[in-house]
Amino acid sequence: MLYELSNLKLPVGASPQPLEDAVAGQIRVTADRIQRARITREALDARKKPHLFRVVTVEFRVDPPLPEPLPKNVRVQPVSRLDITRPAPLPLREPAVPGAGRRPVVVVGSGPAGLFAALALGEAGLPTILLERGKPVETRMRDIGQLRSHGDLDPESNVCFGEGGAGTYTDGKLYTRVKHSYVRWVYRRLVDFGAPERILVDAHPHLGTDKLVRLVKHLRLHLQERGVTVRFGALVSRLLVRDARVHGVRLADGEEIEADRVVLAIGHSARDTLANLLEDGVKMEPKSFAVGVRAEHPQELINLSQYGTASPPEDIGAAAYRLTHQVPDANLGRRGVYSFCMCPGGFIVPSPTEVAHMAINGMSNANRSAPYANSGIVVQVMPEDLARHGYAHHPLMGIRFQRDLEAAAFRSTDTAYGAPGMRIDDFVARRARGRMAGTHFRPKAEPHDLWELLPNWIAEPLSQGLKRFDRLIKGYAGAEGNLLAVESRTSAPIRIPRNEVFEAEGMAGLYPVGEGAGYAGGIVSAAVDGLRAAEHIIETWS
Repeated sequence: MLYELSNLKLPVGASPQPLEDAVAGQIRVTADRIQRARITREALDARKKPHLFRVVTVEFRVDPPLPEPLPKNVRVQPVSRLDITRPAPLPLREPAVPGAGRRPVVVVGSGPAGLFAALALGEAGLPTILLERGKPVETRMRDIGQLRSHGDLDPESNVCFGEGGAGTYTDGKLYTRVKHSYVRWVYRRLVDFGAPERILVDAHPHLGTDKLVRLVKHLRLHLQERGVTVRFGALVSRLLVRDARVHGVRLADGEEIEADRVVLAIGHSARDTLANLLEDGVKMEPKSFAVGVRAEHPQELINLSQYGTASPPEDIGAAAYRLTHQVPDANLGRRGVYSFCMCPGGFIVPSPTEVAHMAINGMSNANRSAPYANSGIVVQVMPEDLARHGYAHHPLMGIRFQRDLEAAAFRSTDTAYGAPGMRIDDFVARRARGRMAGTHFRPKAEPHDLWELLPNWIAEPLSQGLKRFDRLIKGYAGAEGNLLAVESRTSAPIRIPRNEVFEAEGMAGLYPVGEGAGYAGGIVSAAVDGLRAAEHIIETWS
């Protein structure tokens, strides 16, 4: 009979014990009765640091079955289910009407939402065209290298634009709070395209940029094998609209592609496209987002705080953290300050998309082996905040605020696409000493008073949040850490309202999905959003 044992603690660093023996000891049977034991979920428990434990859930068979009732002091229960490592099929994998002779579905953008929408559509046999304004992922990597090494920005090929979207050049976190059956399907398909099977059991899985680059290429080749047309350098500038219905798209070079259904997966940084869509009649509304800085510390400092040792076992890897604080605010009551996209053993990278504007983000490779940890530390921004500080109420008011911050950050350094920064202890003490701790940032980090760069209503809660975080992680606001600016692309500051079948309000045939439409916040949630829109298109293809 099949059983599941949860909350089994396995010491890290101890001599490995056969899994069957560990299970047998918990349920008080002999090890020879335990068959086919395998871990289905794993998390790390560091509450008794430096003594670390893996906390696992194990699925196993017992012959003969355990006597009833099962022990109450052990978290074991019988289970009857399919192999959790295999995905359930999508509800509809074949179209109601063959695709031949029909206008194709156009998918705009090849980030997670666009790629997984195209995957579902292509595997269902629907004629599909995937349009990406940037370059293939392997070429894109070289362009990002030019920006980091020489300060040469390609506005169409960078950390935000290009195959794989902005998520390709991050830590590649796959953890999501989304509760949907498609989450498991996304994980399994990622494994199909090259992700390690560990992501199927890890409580906080991540991939890393190096693995994401290869995975995205494999996914593209699969799409092409399934008949999806993939085009790069194809910037969609306008929608073709008639009688409040989409009839296709127009590219920047004037080419028009007719389509009755357009999946809009443009990501959080396609500001030019959003402005054009607004002119084309697409409804938008401003929404909350966050801006701030990116904190950088020696990874050993974070390891020591989180694990109780500066050099944890290699199979545990670099320590991560998640921090949040609510600062009293005269207008909101409480204003959130929190860590964002924390990258253990990673790098801070320049992520602008516009000339003479500077933004930054973080990334890690799969092994998270770089000597510095970094994380966005950002402050909640509401549309009413912007109205109070001189921004006219408009769907794109958040973008205007982002641009102002990024332009100021660019002007603050002498290096093209350099990052202004200061030591964290100097920032919280509000003293400009013109000094920085060690940093990995390229092309160059230059000392600058961030109190002059950031609005006071951002800088003050940021300072209060950092003081709180220093009590949680010893040394966090000390002399070993830097703040670099500006972290402005945490999410899209707009939302495109849509109905229950994922169509944009007042624009039939347009399916806004993912982060750029205001409906996702990470790789997996964006992929699920794209899948759900594709599901409706497949179901209504007739």
